[in-house]
Amino acid sequence: MAAALIVAWQAQGAHAQSSVQLYGLVDAWLGSSKTLGSGQAWTVGGGGMSTSYWGLRGTDDLGGGWHAKFVLEDFFRPQNGRAGSFDGEPFFGRSAEVSIGGPYGSVHLGRIVTPYFVTAVLSNPFIDSYTFSPTVLQTYLGVNGQGLIGGYAWNNAVLYRTPVLSGFSADAIYALGNQPGNAHKWGGSAGYAGGIFSISVAFQSQPFDTTPGDLDAIAPGYSKQTAVMVGALCDLNVVRFYGQYQHLSNDISGADTTVNGVQLGVAVPIGDAKALASYMYSKSSGASQASRSTLAVGFDYNVSRRTDLYAAVLADRASTLSSGLTYGVGIRSRF
Repeated sequence: MAAALIVAWQAQGAHAQSSVQLYGLVDAWLGSSKTLGSGQAWTVGGGGMSTSYWGLRGTDDLGGGWHAKFVLEDFFRPQNGRAGSFDGEPFFGRSAEVSIGGPYGSVHLGRIVTPYFVTAVLSNPFIDSYTFSPTVLQTYLGVNGQGLIGGYAWNNAVLYRTPVLSGFSADAIYALGNQPGNAHKWGGSAGYAGGIFSISVAFQSQPFDTTPGDLDAIAPGYSKQTAVMVGALCDLNVVRFYGQYQHLSNDISGADTTVNGVQLGVAVPIGDAKALASYMYSKSSGASQASRSTLAVGFDYNVSRRTDLYAAVLADRASTLSSGLTYGVGIRSRF
């Protein structure tokens, strides 16, 4: 009886159990890659369907519906064992944040994945693949050159996430340059998910990439980029339909450019597998007159709850560049 009372008292003093979890995934593929304007090369690569990463996350239950959390996540390349998805990326480049949340939402501080990226990857069937997703390639690598600046995650950021109310939720993010001049970038998203249908609208405005004033290094007179994306998903169980519209506006002295793009996709479950297809077309206007069309098809088979095998092909065309063609097979395992 005394032992039971001691255990109960200790649990009350700690409010509730806390936890720390190690998790991640490894994704490697074998195939042939020919990106726009380059030659064909056989490759063993990382991140065919998903960029490989590992992470640590912890939760501390504070009682009364409140909790504190942390997330630390690092990309890596299984083909050569290097940290980061590219040379020079921060060690915890995928995410490094701490947050506190409760009945009125949550506040996050650190290096945070942007709401815009979340909308982009959740409303296309190839999700976050930098190898086979037309949405990711055209959004972050551009129509014919510079794409969305700032990347998928922002440093020095604060994010507020609302609770989900009748299917509706929203995020707002604000990032500082951490230097004199009050430089900042901001964005957010709002969405609804209920039944067979979900929709999200994301926006971001950024006058710098990593440090204040660095857009001028990309192009003289480059002062700001704004972007809007509308993403939708209709899940009929026997088939999933995806759709996106994107508008990018680049403010460049004497050379303003806008880009409009549309993506349509489908995923068809077939037993423990699914067939995937996605097509995106974008066109720029203003100082740049370019277009890009990208088609991807794939097949993903779950051999277990944690491991899947996949095969995919991506055909790519853009103005003034030779066409691209990438195909391959891969393995993705989660832990």
